[in-house]
Amino acid sequence: MGKKYNVMDHDLVPRHEIVPEEEAQEILEKHDIDAKKLPKILKSDPVVKEIGAKSGDILRITRDSPTAGKAILYRLVVDEEIGGDIF
Repeated sequence: MGKKYNVMDHDLVPRHEIVPEEEAQEILEKHDIDAKKLPKILKSDPVVKEIGAKSGDILRITRDSPTAGKAILYRLVVDEEIGGDIF
């Protein structure tokens, strides 16, 4: 079997990290939002698999931005997409 490819090594994949539960609660409170209202990312996503995130985790994605310098985004890890809705 060949060498395993790490998707995180690709130049176009921004940094993804699992937000610790306590910090996630602070972020949600600060922005007055429920986790279910966050944009979703499927647990079958290659990056989610690579970092070992599970359904219900919140990810912080940090990417370079030409206008903001760094852009920080949050995503809720979910199990699957059904008929256009993600659960």
